[in-house]
Amino acid sequence: MKREAILDAAELVLCERGAQSLTLAAAAELAGVSKGGLLYHFPTKEALLKGLIDRVIEEFDALVASYDDGSPGSYSRAYVHATFAVVTGSEGARTRRRWAGITAAAAEPELLAPLRAAMTRWHRRDPAQDPDPVAAMVVRLAAEGLWEVVAHDPEVFDPGQLAALRERLLSLLGS
Repeated sequence: MKREAILDAAELVLCERGAQSLTLAAAAELAGVSKGGLLYHFPTKEALLKGLIDRVIEEFDALVASYDDGSPGSYSRAYVHATFAVVTGSEGARTRRRWAGITAAAAEPELLAPLRAAMTRWHRRDPAQDPDPVAAMVVRLAAEGLWEVVAHDPEVFDPGQLAALRERLLSLLGS
């Protein structure tokens, strides 16, 4: 519980004040834990940023898995559903905060290694899993772009536009 509170606090600092303001002391204070309590979970700022990245990956993997029924093409459909759940659903309010952690970690290339590995896993799928592998790649890349755009400006698309985009992406997959 404290670990999650610390990660939430770090995201909030990043989102509201920027990467230069993220310190272990700032995260501890906002999370309501002692600095020693924070250091137990995250001994360095780099460990804290890595925790943020790992959480984004774990949450997205779990969300994709919740939509993936194992049928042909289901992974790409699940990827679209998971992306839209993050962008438009109850997770949408946290999208910018989650993205702030990724942006802050971008200054340290070694911190992005887990994200690079996840991107490789998400986008280098076995072509036999999709009826149209190229369409599946295009759809997953479009979903990535949507996440990034909405992370920076959540009001850029209205709900009707997002619903139409979701349906178009799914139709490109033959769904």
